[in-house]
Amino acid sequence: MSPVLGGALQMLALVAALALAHRPLGDHMARVYSSTRHLRIEKWIYRAIGADPATEMRWPAYLRGVLAFSAVGVLFLYLLQRLQGSLPGSLGFASIDPDQAFNTAASFVANTNWQSYYGEQAMGHVVQTGGLAVQNFVSAAVGMAVAVALVRGFARSRTGELGNFWSDLVRGTVRVLLPISVVGALVLVATGVIQNFSGIHEVGQFGGGTQQWNGGAVASQEAVKVLGTNGGGYFNANSAHPFENPDGLSNLFEVFLILLIPSAMTRTFGRMVGSLKQGYAILATMATIWLGFTALMMWTEFSHHGPAFDLAGGATEGKETRFGIAGSSIFAVATTLTSTGAVNSFHSSYTGLGGGITLLGMQLGEIAPGGVGSGLYGMLIMAVVAVFLAGLMVGRTPEYLGKKIGTREIKLAACYILITPALVLGFTAAAMALPTPGDSMTNTGAHGFSEILYAYTSGANNNGSAFAGLNADTQWFNTTLGIVMLLGRFLPMVFVLALAGSLARQSPVPATAGTLGTQKPLFSGLLLATVMIVTGLTYFPALALGPLAEGLAS
Repeated sequence: MSPVLGGALQMLALVAALALAHRPLGDHMARVYSSTRHLRIEKWIYRAIGADPATEMRWPAYLRGVLAFSAVGVLFLYLLQRLQGSLPGSLGFASIDPDQAFNTAASFVANTNWQSYYGEQAMGHVVQTGGLAVQNFVSAAVGMAVAVALVRGFARSRTGELGNFWSDLVRGTVRVLLPISVVGALVLVATGVIQNFSGIHEVGQFGGGTQQWNGGAVASQEAVKVLGTNGGGYFNANSAHPFENPDGLSNLFEVFLILLIPSAMTRTFGRMVGSLKQGYAILATMATIWLGFTALMMWTEFSHHGPAFDLAGGATEGKETRFGIAGSSIFAVATTLTSTGAVNSFHSSYTGLGGGITLLGMQLGEIAPGGVGSGLYGMLIMAVVAVFLAGLMVGRTPEYLGKKIGTREIKLAACYILITPALVLGFTAAAMALPTPGDSMTNTGAHGFSEILYAYTSGANNNGSAFAGLNADTQWFNTTLGIVMLLGRFLPMVFVLALAGSLARQSPVPATAGTLGTQKPLFSGLLLATVMIVTGLTYFPALALGPLAEGLAS
């Protein structure tokens, strides 16, 4: 079987598995977030945190809940790392330095999971399991809660109430993330992913010498790492490490988990707003982008010209032989079109255009299908912009799902869209202009610029993957990337929740003959064009200096 055909068959299997899971999981999540019943364990949690799950919140109260919970998470994880040297289960590792502890705490709470440390050489079992793995659950649940709040803004009328943040947070964790993660961990163990609390072992190497290996609760953390589009690996090599991703089957299953909840949430959206066709229109746009990016990535990596590429059958540098070019390309696109950031190959070693595809996937806003929660609300913001543009073209007041898109709504959508590029381009420019940050680049020229552009793109979009050529464990990068990750996560949520509150207060507008059919293929095409044009106008100059210049020169 040719590698290209093998890649096509992997894509078919992946699409089939996602299609089978789409309806039951999407409907289940709609019931979870619409139910008035609370499980016994949920009631215990509410009593422990002093929350009343029946209290409805307006958007400022909902936002305060998001920010307060996340701030406590940053503080707890920071202190846990700073005290690691005094904790049991530390495997003898010292406490984490202040700047790196801040960076890691901000990263995992912001669902970014950027890592400027070697996991197997820095973090013991307590920090890995009691700190990082816990944040993998709750940071994903926060994103889902914000997305559901926006959906309620479209579904409700004449009220500013968006639900209860604490109820949405607990339900998303207990009823969605935990059950799927348990099943996912068992599947990963069956494929060979390790799950233990063993210490450090000296292992003999071929040709003499020894190497140190430590175990850990890897399968359980790996499952929620990919399911919650988190991305932080137990080991520095992330999903390229055989303890995290042993073979082609585990690789395909991890991609399935990455795409599972973001794609199913489009059906949840359709179910909650009372029109499944609206969810299918959003899903169609996401799927078109994902399939197009995957096909383009395979083409760049299989067809790059040159004697070495011809002999190897494609661009094999930086890719694990057990996954091949196809498995690596599928994983790379899935992880950068979502906010996962896990890697099973090294994106810095991709062809110039291939590296540009991973960059562009993040710069779209990671909306195809995007992060858990963040992908849906990011695409819905783009839908608001698309109907506004359509209204300008035909001279009508724009409407979406029976809600008028007025001055306030489009200003909030514009602020959401602009904040991330401002962070990416502003901090990239600062790093390139100052003398010290440039010392962290392994390469010079276009590729070196791509390393820094990739780092801030990954941080601001809460992705967490890296170009693997940048030494980010410096005070400058630990501090600035920590700030970028927090601002890139929580500032957009301010605008999303404010928009949700504005929409929820409106009265529904009856559909007329001139109403744009947002459930039709025409709107999906308009939405796709809006996404690509907005991103292109924003980032094309920066891409031209980095991956495009490198790709065209090779």
